[in-house]
Amino acid sequence: MIIGVGDDGAEGLTKHAGDCIQAASVLVGSPGLLAKFPDFAGRREIIGADLDRLANSLDHSDSPTVVLASGDPLFYGTARFLCDRLGKDRFDVLPHVSSMQLAFARVKESWDEAYLTNLASQPLDRVIDRIRSAEKVGVFTSEDVPPSRLAEELLSKGISYFTVYVCENLGSPDERVTRSTLADIINQRFAPLNVMVMVRQSGVPDKQSESDNRRLFGNPDELFRQSKPKRGLLTPCEVRSIALGEMNLRSTSIVWDIGAGSGSVAIEAAQIARNGRAYAIEMDAEDYNLLVENALQFGVTNLVPVLGEAPKAWESLPDPEAIFVGGTGRAVTELVSNAWPRLQPGGCLIANMMSMDYVVALQQLFVAKIGIEPILWMVQISRGNYQMDKLRLESCNPSFLLKAVKPT
Repeated sequence: MIIGVGDDGAEGLTKHAGDCIQAASVLVGSPGLLAKFPDFAGRREIIGADLDRLANSLDHSDSPTVVLASGDPLFYGTARFLCDRLGKDRFDVLPHVSSMQLAFARVKESWDEAYLTNLASQPLDRVIDRIRSAEKVGVFTSEDVPPSRLAEELLSKGISYFTVYVCENLGSPDERVTRSTLADIINQRFAPLNVMVMVRQSGVPDKQSESDNRRLFGNPDELFRQSKPKRGLLTPCEVRSIALGEMNLRSTSIVWDIGAGSGSVAIEAAQIARNGRAYAIEMDAEDYNLLVENALQFGVTNLVPVLGEAPKAWESLPDPEAIFVGGTGRAVTELVSNAWPRLQPGGCLIANMMSMDYVVALQQLFVAKIGIEPILWMVQISRGNYQMDKLRLESCNPSFLLKAVKPT
């Protein structure tokens, strides 16, 4: 039997859970949890850091045993490990409300899509990178990284766009919830038992990562400043790498990026065509400003931002050797139809789309009207996502790349 226990100890348990503990011969748990049951008459065993040893001990035990765990034992806890190791049929689980669940309930926020982590088991740099682009965050802080230090580290990276709640001693008589800003948290001290919940302020763009290890192309998405709430329209680094690799760019190439958004493709095309020109064409003023900021951040002086609506926006531009069309939705066919005549002979056009309907329409344009059979890829990427102590694969939306080369 695995039983979840709250900060209020035996008083917060159901009668069934209390009866199970009294009927056990062996009670297993951390020193703090065992201390909450001073009247238990059987043998006590302390859970140490070696969970393999605990599993072996339980596997060879014939005595009625109860394992105590904090909160919900199946929430990235002891029960998950033991069920995976020894089998689900070996245990009954009686959960208590987890402190993470209580924290989100206290601040009246849902937690189904929040980034959840434990600073006692995850590297701080990795946690900060995940917080950078998260909407909601739940953090088990640690003795080495209390709320004040986490707030200080986030602010040093320019990440200041969260409302912060520090929830202390949840479920106990001295429970307290503090609502504040990251700047104010730095000068405050909290009880060791706390959960930090962060909720992103509405409409604030991500603060891009300030890494010095920039690549020629295929840079991580977090290096580019992106807009809110349109975040996610940036061409993912994996798709961007394939597209740029297929564009046949040379150091002197002239490139158009139509629907440039925050400029990730145009910037990396400019880095490859260092003696040429990359024209980033964008009609949205907010995204135009972001691509200008990103270009300055990357130091690409051969990128030319163009604010305007196609096709008028490119009337005075030189004919390109490569065209990338992205982030344009249902207008992609019309854009390609207008841009294709300007493409130099032997040049390459690549369109990035999120819907198969747009792919079919564009493919019909090339086959029926232009007389070219384009190449098509569907790119499906899953990225590793650490939630607490578990690794999950988080699937990105499928993306389609269509490539056509103009006859010489």
